[in-house]
Amino acid sequence: MAGILAWFWNERFWLPHNVTWADLQSTEEAAFPQAEDLYLAFPLAFCIFMIRLLFERFIAKPCALGLKVQANGPQKAQPNAILEKVFTAITKQPDEKRLEGLSKQLDWDVRSIQRWFRQRRNQEKPSTLTKFCESMWRFTFYLYIFTYGVRFLKKAPWLWNTRQCWNGYPYQDFGIMFTHHIVTVTLITFSYVTNLTRVGTLTLCLHDAADVVLEAAKMANYCKCQKLSDLLFLTFAIVFIVSRLGIYPLWILNTTLFELYEALGNFPALWVFNILLVILQILHCFWSYLIIKAAYKAIAKGKAGKWNPLHVAKDDRSDIESSSDEEETVPRSKAPHSSISTNGTGGANGTNGYLTGGTCSEEH
Repeated sequence: MAGILAWFWNERFWLPHNVTWADLQSTEEAAFPQAEDLYLAFPLAFCIFMIRLLFERFIAKPCALGLKVQANGPQKAQPNAILEKVFTAITKQPDEKRLEGLSKQLDWDVRSIQRWFRQRRNQEKPSTLTKFCESMWRFTFYLYIFTYGVRFLKKAPWLWNTRQCWNGYPYQDFGIMFTHHIVTVTLITFSYVTNLTRVGTLTLCLHDAADVVLEAAKMANYCKCQKLSDLLFLTFAIVFIVSRLGIYPLWILNTTLFELYEALGNFPALWVFNILLVILQILHCFWSYLIIKAAYKAIAKGKAGKWNPLHVAKDDRSDIESSSDEEETVPRSKAPHSSISTNGTGGANGTNGYLTGGTCSEEH
């Protein structure tokens, strides 16, 4: 194991020439990031989780109720041991053969069984109130982190001149870096261990900017403030595209691909970091495409009030299945003509008796 660890943490792979792991050991004169610091991510995660619970219970929920956000969740299916057992086994709509069997066993018509499964699936999805509280927490968290990052970075010389990210490496002040972040991804972990923290602060702060606006747009949408929601979505789209497709490649990738090489020379880990950063840029392009597509549809089709940021964020929990006969909650006894709908085309628009839509009618 010692041999494997020595091979994995080879200095000539991770560090520039003339820099060793010994140079990154903290002393009385200088403090450096240490790999052991990452263990703090676990207690920090627990603390943040507890803060979130308290925030959603005592701050977000009262705010949501004050804004008249819908508190009740999806309609619950009536208890049925047989159907519950089938649902636990498959969780999805039963196929035609199983529907026929359940229809005979329970003496229910097929459409009522389909409705029961639809309502049972909806029970697993959070209410609008719950989603509002989640978005308000993320909005507050991102806003605090972004504001905190800006306050710290505005005094840092490497904000205005990215070449300063590499000056004096590795003997750079430690300062306040990632104590407000839970380090979970490979890119952040390795950049922290190798003390590439200056450029890391720039990257994290840049990515937080659009998240603040997105969560604000979600909250406005849950409050049914559609005009404000639309405005915030368009703002989010602009901030996201400018920051991820403009500032990120011209500011972050420029310094990691060119200025880093000029300042510290070539070493293998440099290319690992850059490959990860380029993959991140590819993801930026993909998400930007989806955002532009959503905005275009809203403008071109004149449906500005019908977008939902949850579709941009790909939050499947917001999808609540419904149909034109949702108000019927008591299953009807099996009728002679019920077999007409067992084909899966007896429901609205021929979609197995139910439609899939969004609670708010509309990701990053």
